[in-house]
Amino acid sequence: MYEVSRQLPDFPWDKLTSYADTARSHEGGIVDLSVGTPVDPTPTVVQAALIEAADSPGYPLTIGTREVRQAAIDWLARNHGVTSLTLDAVLPVIGSKELIASLPLHLGVGPGDLVVYPEFAYPTYEVSAALVGARGMASDSLTALGPAVPKILWINSPSNPTGKVLPPEHLKKVVEWCRERGTLLVSDECYIECAWDASPVSVLHPDICGDSYDGVLAVHSLSKRSNLAGYRCAFVAGDPRVIGELLAVRKNLGLQMPMPQQVAMVAALNDDEHAAAQAEVYAARRLKLRAAFEAAGFTIDHSEASLYLWATRGENCWDTVAWLAERGILAAPGDFYGVAGANHVRVAFTATDERVEAAVARLAVEVTSPTA
Repeated sequence: MYEVSRQLPDFPWDKLTSYADTARSHEGGIVDLSVGTPVDPTPTVVQAALIEAADSPGYPLTIGTREVRQAAIDWLARNHGVTSLTLDAVLPVIGSKELIASLPLHLGVGPGDLVVYPEFAYPTYEVSAALVGARGMASDSLTALGPAVPKILWINSPSNPTGKVLPPEHLKKVVEWCRERGTLLVSDECYIECAWDASPVSVLHPDICGDSYDGVLAVHSLSKRSNLAGYRCAFVAGDPRVIGELLAVRKNLGLQMPMPQQVAMVAALNDDEHAAAQAEVYAARRLKLRAAFEAAGFTIDHSEASLYLWATRGENCWDTVAWLAERGILAAPGDFYGVAGANHVRVAFTATDERVEAAVARLAVEVTSPTA
């Protein structure tokens, strides 16, 4: 019999099943604030572009069309001050998670190599290292690395799960540190347009990386900005040499974004109006949930950007998950994102307005109840 060897840890979300069942049993139904999946309609301009491109019989190119790469360049220049990218420095990918999970593999990272990611981190960074047998390390301190030289260093600003935004001076320091050691710096910027109390800066901005993109990549996604999670539209940009190596590998693996999605991606990147409108919707939901959680005794840390509140009641995160589930609210336990998150939960404000109002009402009962 073939022996299966497990390389990766268990999928963390499976641990939430029983709590989801508890929340679902609430008489008013579940309010799922655990996963940051968009629930609002995909913009009509994007849907129309997808429909128009539905007749697509030929194979798409792995590098993507000139139009989709130029749209990414123009968007970064227009909205984020990234002014000198060229077409060979951009590569569309089939969702940012696929790129993040496979990047060490595609760049030849392996056993004995070190991959560093944030102390509070999206689990896929760790998975990407485990997949190739590399050593993963969670650290926010460059000093703590000592003489160790990572092959890849991930940063994530705005952060998932905490919503923390790294200041420009810190980003510049990290770029310099990585360049001195020959470490590839990859910045996950998928929430860069979901900012409320801060102004995130791309690592590709000339004030951060200077007049060169050497050793620096940035990952961007349209899932949150444009409600395109179901389309799997993202791109990576930066050092043309690294982009070229990723392209060479992805050609061999047949990792090609479907042509209709590329056309839809162009429409989404070229239209800022829908993104601004969606941001206003999220801002309103965020304010309601933040006020309700704070009134119910929670402390909200960081959370100046992203689509989450990083909340704590000063207890183990699973006790908080259970407390919320009894009230029909499902949140993500903080230890999904590292041991340092053991006393927090991540609360997404991507539920519908109706579900957000339901959560607010249930938390308000706790405030007014003498037994709360």
